[in-house]
Amino acid sequence: MTATSQTAAHSGHQERPAGLLWRAAALLWLLLVLAVGAHQWHFWKQGRIDTDVLALLPINERAPDVAQATQQLAEQLQRQVVVLLGTGQWDHTRAAAQTFRAALAAQMDARLTEETMAQHVSLQSALDFYQPWHTALLTPAQRADLRAASDEALVQRALQDLYQPATQARLTGWVNDPLGLWTQWWSARAAQSQARPRDAELWVAAQGKQWVVLQYTLEGSAFSLSGEPVIGSAMDDALAQVRRHAPDAQMIMAGVPLHAEAAAVQANGEIHVIGWGSLAGVLLLAWIAFRSLRPVLLVGLSLLIGCAVALSVTDLVFGKVHLLTLVFGASLVGVAEDYGIHYFASRQGTPGRAPHALMRGLLPALWLALGTSAIAYVALGMAAFPGLRQMALFSVVGLAAAMLTVVCWFPWLDRGQVAGNAAAQWIGRTMWWWPRWRSALPWSLALCALALLWITQGHLLQLRDDVRQLQNSSPQLLQQQIQVSQMLGLPSPAQFYLVKAASPEALLQQEEALKERLDALVAQQHIAGYSAVSDWVPSQQMQQRNAQLVQHANQVVLSGVNAQLGEAFEAAAAGSPQEPLTLQAWLAQPISAAARPLWLGEHDGAYRSMVMLRGVRGQAALPALEAAAQGLAAVTWVDKPAEITELLQRYRISMTELLVVGHLLVLAALCLRFGRSAWRAWLPTVLASLAVVITMALMGEPWQLFNVLALMLLLGVGIDYGIYLQEHENDPQAWLAVVIGAASTWLSFGLLGLSQTPALRAFGVTLMLGLPMVLLLAPLFRAEAAPLPAAEKG
Repeated sequence: MTATSQTAAHSGHQERPAGLLWRAAALLWLLLVLAVGAHQWHFWKQGRIDTDVLALLPINERAPDVAQATQQLAEQLQRQVVVLLGTGQWDHTRAAAQTFRAALAAQMDARLTEETMAQHVSLQSALDFYQPWHTALLTPAQRADLRAASDEALVQRALQDLYQPATQARLTGWVNDPLGLWTQWWSARAAQSQARPRDAELWVAAQGKQWVVLQYTLEGSAFSLSGEPVIGSAMDDALAQVRRHAPDAQMIMAGVPLHAEAAAVQANGEIHVIGWGSLAGVLLLAWIAFRSLRPVLLVGLSLLIGCAVALSVTDLVFGKVHLLTLVFGASLVGVAEDYGIHYFASRQGTPGRAPHALMRGLLPALWLALGTSAIAYVALGMAAFPGLRQMALFSVVGLAAAMLTVVCWFPWLDRGQVAGNAAAQWIGRTMWWWPRWRSALPWSLALCALALLWITQGHLLQLRDDVRQLQNSSPQLLQQQIQVSQMLGLPSPAQFYLVKAASPEALLQQEEALKERLDALVAQQHIAGYSAVSDWVPSQQMQQRNAQLVQHANQVVLSGVNAQLGEAFEAAAAGSPQEPLTLQAWLAQPISAAARPLWLGEHDGAYRSMVMLRGVRGQAALPALEAAAQGLAAVTWVDKPAEITELLQRYRISMTELLVVGHLLVLAALCLRFGRSAWRAWLPTVLASLAVVITMALMGEPWQLFNVLALMLLLGVGIDYGIYLQEHENDPQAWLAVVIGAASTWLSFGLLGLSQTPALRAFGVTLMLGLPMVLLLAPLFRAEAAPLPAAEKG
């Protein structure tokens, strides 16, 4: 046997185990992809999509009680829809309500269940429940009046009420309540909402119309990826039927499900535009570069598998996938195609090389590119944002799945040649347009120092940390939400007080202490009013004080009236009942529905409730409201917008620090591969990142957390270009892969910049600026300038 044949035989023995291993990897990956396909079928059938904006935000680890209260409040509100239907006359409004109910029920198939308080709670049942304690119930104003008024003034007031009984509809006999305190207490309860029971409906008069209030609870998820506004369309169709009989009918809607559905419809469109637009762009670029259907189909296959695996793993880890994760994940198409493009660019440059041998040569660069991208995404997921962790996991898994598809399957599926073409050759030759930047290292470091000095000392960045970065609700829906809140006098969930105590009695006493301070703020017109559980169930201590005041006042009044009129009036009962009114008894009654959302119940041995505010007079009132909680150990002031702003600011700073750490980790990884030349692959991304910050500052664009996170992604994506050019020095095919990959990535994130969600738009705009900068800078850092090939000199 000749030496050549011995070498070939030895090589064959080496190739055979490698081929068997490769075949096993391809089969294993096929089984995993089939399992993902089965999971995808169940996932889309069940629709496990999360649309809650608050789910994106980090839990406030400094105030876990506040986080829990906010979550409970959100759970109570997220399924409620309120509809106000109005006409010029009440009779027409009642008829319109019946038509609306029937039309909506026919379209929604019981997905919306009406919950009208007027249908379930009668005034008489509420009176019967509270009757044993009617002498123990006083408003703060009544309590202050009874303490301050003279005996003679109380007697004259009772006489006036006795002689003019028609001025106020009484709820009990005059003798048992000569001052009308019981009736006044109920009037105060009714004043907490503008809606009133009328003809078995909830009624409110506003804006020159008579309105009926319809309350619905949504069954199931508010999210639909069909792209159709199911609830909104059903409401509009029902209104259209109403207007056939009442042309002047008007409808106003409010509720979290309406906003969730609008966000879902918007996201559905964005997913299609970004995801399918990116895929079409990537495949078009692949066709331009390779002019063959096989590379186009295989690259598309790697992208689809990458996105599917990412979606399944994210769902298995988190239990749900957030809507913005889907929109953000749609842009992954423009990043994950790099591996397939790089493979086929190399195939085109070395057509005689076997696919498996070619892949072995590419593996170091592919693994390094995946590793550096993973570092950036892992840093992205280190923030305590559940939404960002989802996006990071989705991206890392999607990139890894796309690369494994390329590595495991492409050498088996790619059985033809990838012929060169004029477009690909021209793109490859453009690398020779870039000169080598002499003294690149010192000049780059000097530029970085100047840029950092300008950014830190120039104070030109417009920092903005705002929860509105996470959503972009319809202005029409927001306006309707405000109208409903104003017309019904609903409290705002944005600011409230959290009360926490060891027992229900202690909690009610703390509420009452807080309410004394809030009464002063109502008098100063900082707020219009407040709502608390203790409005309906006073503490036992307060019930005793009220009963003593009422008993004394009634005795004084009846004695005085008897003396003046010569009568012998005597109350049928005096004092308070043997057992005080308790929270447990109240919660068991239908009337508790009016304030039940304020009661958070017991958790970890402590009881919690909320005191909510109505009619907060703008930002100027917030300092006084915050001061009202000071000194009350059991009361916490919660300003949710301010809390979220503080969190976003804190994480913007921490993620900036992590960005620096990420750059150092990537540089360390590059040093392991390229040694002292690692800076050539790293500095283009550093310079581009600093240039993006300066450019956005000069453009007057606000700088926020999501711009920082976009720079983290720029690190993961941009470093790949330097890696490919360092791994394949002065190779036109490597430059072809870089250009095609950069163009497709730029297209994906450019489309992300069209998103109506400010956070995603910030991602897109930042990367739209940064990616071309990295692409332009990377060739300048080549290790040596290769002479122009003789064939090209002419």
